Amino acid sequence: MEKALVIATFNPHKLLEISAILPALPLQLRALSGFPGAAPAAEDGATLEENASAKARAAARFTGLWALADDTGLEVDALGGGPGVRSARYAGERASPAENNARLLAALAGLPPEKRLARFACVTALASPSGGLSVSRGVLEGRIADRPRGAEGFGYDPLFEVGGGPRTLAEFSAAEKNSVSHRALALKGLLPELLRIARYGII
Repeated sequence: MEKALVIATFNPHKLLEISAILPALPLQLRALSGFPGAAPAAEDGATLEENASAKARAAARFTGLWALADDTGLEVDALGGGPGVRSARYAGERASPAENNARLLAALAGLPPEKRLARFACVTALASPSGGLSVSRGVLEGRIADRPRGAEGFGYDPLFEVGGGPRTLAEFSAAEKNSVSHRALALKGLLPELLRIARYGII
């Protein structure tokens, strides 16, 4: 019987990306948003690890199934590592990606390329219904462009030049992004555990 893995997200873009990155495991991926009564877990941790772990454990408790969650932050050197854990809420609690991008550009206005170094960090957490937890981290280095470019991806992708250029993540195809991204690196770190769940139901 195929085993289920809950992806603890209400973001359809993130669900599609995770589904594309993970190999063809005998695991049925189910979004937490598809469970009646489910609600997003509070993301009030001080670190990406705390937020990802809290989301995974909450989803596993609610559904009674294995759950996978992630938390991602953009760390900009010129901003002392910010916006970091608050990346999704950089311009306000209900800010849109466009508003977050606009605030970031304003904060870095006038800085030359060598002062716009940044990285995407992603932490993935895999939780069992009984409370077991595995965590993995992936990092993608780059810099912030002076204007948005590209129509792919989401979030800060139109501003993030991979490895310092020449293309932003939003100028990568989905397949290209999923081969190099911070999320892909973090998920690959959990593959041994995911394989054991698929085969034996344990980690």
